[in-house]
Amino acid sequence: MPEPSTIIICEYCDSAYQHPVLGHDEKAHCVRCGAIISRPAWLTVEQLLALSVTAGMLLTFLCLYPIMSVHTRGQLQEATLIDAATALAHGPVIFMALMAAFATVLVPAFQVGLLIWLLSYACRGKRAPGFQWAMRNLEALRPWSMLEVFLLGALVTVFKLTGRLEAEPALGLFALGFLSLLMIGVAGRDIRMLWEQVS
Repeated sequence: MPEPSTIIICEYCDSAYQHPVLGHDEKAHCVRCGAIISRPAWLTVEQLLALSVTAGMLLTFLCLYPIMSVHTRGQLQEATLIDAATALAHGPVIFMALMAAFATVLVPAFQVGLLIWLLSYACRGKRAPGFQWAMRNLEALRPWSMLEVFLLGALVTVFKLTGRLEAEPALGLFALGFLSLLMIGVAGRDIRMLWEQVS
């Protein structure tokens, strides 16, 4: 593997610094803007790959198993992650349905696929084919993933419907919570270490 770069650039103000040597609990801050410019990685490449595979399994689970169940007039209604997005398509807000499907299904699926692709090569100390394109797309997709927003909306819905209807959280809601945490942790700052650690 290549030696780490000796220069680190602040992503907020573009100030350049010598790459600091940090302890386990230390962080380096930019002198100009105060942003964190370096911190030790919390997870190894192998751990990130295992968590990415887990995220893929959770996403598949969410597409097959309901997030919540509602009992109305003796009937049971259940909705998966895909059902929640396609339900909007039956009304006049098809654009919202497309955006919901894009932000809650397609973007997370693409992120998980890119992570598994990159990390499976990184475990062998290699850069995956299309490494730069994949890394840049991972960074570009982060603001578009709305799993946390969907999770918050689902929780609010369950609490709002309780008392009016028999609404219960299903296993999919817990899977959505775990997936949201995984995507924040795995697709966050630690993945950027691949620029330095693989060749």
